[in-house]
Amino acid sequence: MKKPLATFLEKSEEKAFSKEHRKRINTNMVKYHEKVASGKKQFKDLKAARETAKNIKAFTMQKLPELLEEFEKNFKARGGKVIWAENIEQAQNAILKILRQKAAKAVVKSKSMITEEIALNPFLKEQKIEVIETDLGEFIVQTKGEAPYHIVTPAMHLSKEDVADLFNKKYGTAKDASPEQLTAFVRRHLRKRFASADVGISGGNFLLADTGSVVLVENEGNARLTTTMPRTHIAVVGIEKMIPSIEDLDLFLPLLATYGTGQNLTAYNTILSGPRQAGEPDGPEDMYVILLDNGRSEILADEHMRESLYCIRCGSCLNNCPVYKNIGGHSYDSPYSGPIGAVVSPHLHINSFEDYAHLSHASPLCGSCTENCPVNINIHQLLLYNRSYEEAENLRPSSEKWMWQIWKKAMLNRKLMNAPAFSKNVFRKLYLEKQWGERRVLPKFPRNSFNQLWEKGKI
Repeated sequence: MKKPLATFLEKSEEKAFSKEHRKRINTNMVKYHEKVASGKKQFKDLKAARETAKNIKAFTMQKLPELLEEFEKNFKARGGKVIWAENIEQAQNAILKILRQKAAKAVVKSKSMITEEIALNPFLKEQKIEVIETDLGEFIVQTKGEAPYHIVTPAMHLSKEDVADLFNKKYGTAKDASPEQLTAFVRRHLRKRFASADVGISGGNFLLADTGSVVLVENEGNARLTTTMPRTHIAVVGIEKMIPSIEDLDLFLPLLATYGTGQNLTAYNTILSGPRQAGEPDGPEDMYVILLDNGRSEILADEHMRESLYCIRCGSCLNNCPVYKNIGGHSYDSPYSGPIGAVVSPHLHINSFEDYAHLSHASPLCGSCTENCPVNINIHQLLLYNRSYEEAENLRPSSEKWMWQIWKKAMLNRKLMNAPAFSKNVFRKLYLEKQWGERRVLPKFPRNSFNQLWEKGKI
């Protein structure tokens, strides 16, 4: 079995040197940046808005235990049920228990990265329970048998021709079907599933402490159908999604929309505060919120990494990262890709720290991720902290450590620095080119070093 680093390098190379892949991603990124530039104009003082959002999240993390208890109290007051899940296994088992109680055979699910984190779809498949993704992008990648490519746009890597060909083979639609025709087909297909599903499962973009509510943000309306048509609704939400008050949505909803898709506001913004109340015409009979920890408490306790919990999952850092724009989301092999994924994946209890440690090196540390974060997370600094943790745990590849030891010894030894150019060039050819020169033309060592030229008075 290949090590995660080897798999990452293999996938990255394949994507980075695929002209078709880069063309598709760059086309989508250009459109994204044009929309974001327009969306930012709604803010009178964008710098102040971002700093305010960061301060609210910092306060939230400081008061997170109290705010979680406040949320639980207010949510339960309206008939909702709260389940605390310490890890993936507890979250999976809690969901399975509810589904067994409801005798559920099929569930509809709105777009949710946290259900990717807990590997919910394969888990329920093992339990003979059908899961139907209802977000268009998620439906496409589920049909294709792939994981989401991007935090916000799961099928960004596929062209309309790819989707038409996929649906033709799977569902018998026309080979030359247009995007509008394919969307209409998916809408008709899913309407039946919404009506017949036993349970709806969603994530949550925000938790509101003061009203005991879950906030869902979307552009298709599938989340509303997922949460209102089935008799039971389960929301799986990370504990870091908390914000203190419903009034804070005035700031966070426009920030998420602008940096996520370039909109002033997403088409559907839903606040759910429990199951259907007396006199209400629709909504589930039962609503559960599963609050997932899965390593978040440990991140919260780490003064360096705590800031990563401010993330509102807009995907902006992915869209601005030069590495992500070349290697794509699947290379990361994590539910959370891109810069923020490289930061949090090693700390969440998905796999071991070592399995994801290499992701923090998939960055030029240019700071573009930090510059374009709506809540001003110092992402590039957090990548450096991850690297320092990796070094402290002695997790760097032995070949790399060996090379750097040789480099250090040479740099501190004047005789080696002034060694004949021939011997240094032999070393370059035999070792350095194998490590770093596969697609680079490494410079040759000159006849004389700087020190030798200085002593000869030629400098």
